[in-house]
Amino acid sequence: MTAKPAFATSPTNPHVKEIQTLPERKPDMPYAPAIRVEVPCGMLFISGATPSPLYHKHPHVLEEHDHPNSIEEQTHRAMQTIQSILDHEGLAWTDIVKVTKYLTDIRDQDGMVKVMKEYFGDWTPASTTICINQLSTQGARVELDMIAAIPPQK
Repeated sequence: MTAKPAFATSPTNPHVKEIQTLPERKPDMPYAPAIRVEVPCGMLFISGATPSPLYHKHPHVLEEHDHPNSIEEQTHRAMQTIQSILDHEGLAWTDIVKVTKYLTDIRDQDGMVKVMKEYFGDWTPASTTICINQLSTQGARVELDMIAAIPPQK
């Protein structure tokens, strides 16, 4: 399986590609959902995913950010966003090499990790967990960003 064409290529580096899974929503976003770096084993840098929809307006419109209270459901939503990017790029959870997890309450770590295991199975990428004061939208309790290695044949 090959990766889909990039939405845009860096004007200064033809090996750096902007990925937009929903190009029509690009005007709503101040950042790319992912950046693809093409080298013998490329890297995909996935922007932080929260329980908010991937594509939403900026400045934020609060009605677009109706978060469940459960850390498990919030984590599922973030992981589903990341899954959509992996699917778009033809990658699997086992291509993830690094995860950074941001929590507003460190006591949520066990619930978050339990949900993440449903997606990763036995695969355990490198990981960092950081407890922070708040996230980008009211009520968001988790944000996940990841780095994936793109196999040479993709």
